[in-house]
Amino acid sequence: MPDWNTKLSVKLGTAPVSPVTSFTPTFTTAQTPLHSIEADNVGSIQGATTYTFVIVLPANSAAVATLTANAITRTPFTLTVSEDSGTDWAFKSLTFDGCQVTQAQPSTITVDGIPQSTFTCLALGATVELPS
Repeated sequence: MPDWNTKLSVKLGTAPVSPVTSFTPTFTTAQTPLHSIEADNVGSIQGATTYTFVIVLPANSAAVATLTANAITRTPFTLTVSEDSGTDWAFKSLTFDGCQVTQAQPSTITVDGIPQSTFTCLALGATVELPS
C-alpha cells in the first residue's frame, strides 16, 4: 500500500513551476453507444478527445508572468506533471502538448494572504509515461 510520501513537480516547458496551489486535469473521451434494430449496444461511435486543465498559482510565482504572456500572445506551451520523489502515483509523467490559455483569472487582492492566479487551459495532445 502506498504511503503517499510522493511529491509531484510541474514544469512549464523545461522550467519548474513552484509552488503550485492546485492542478486539475480533465480528459474527455466522447463515446456514444451504437444500437441496431436487432440488438442494443452493438458498438460505439468515438468522438473527439479533449484535454483541459486548470492550474492555480500564487500570483507572485514567476510562472504567472510566463502564462500571462502566453495567454496574451497566444503562444503554445508544454506542461509536464511528474513524480519528483517517491513512487506512489500510477504514472511517471503526464505531458500536455500544444497548450493554450483559454482563460486567465487573477484573484482579489486582500490584506492578508497571497493572491492566487487561475489559468484554464486546453491541450492539443497528452502523453503519459508509465513506470517500468
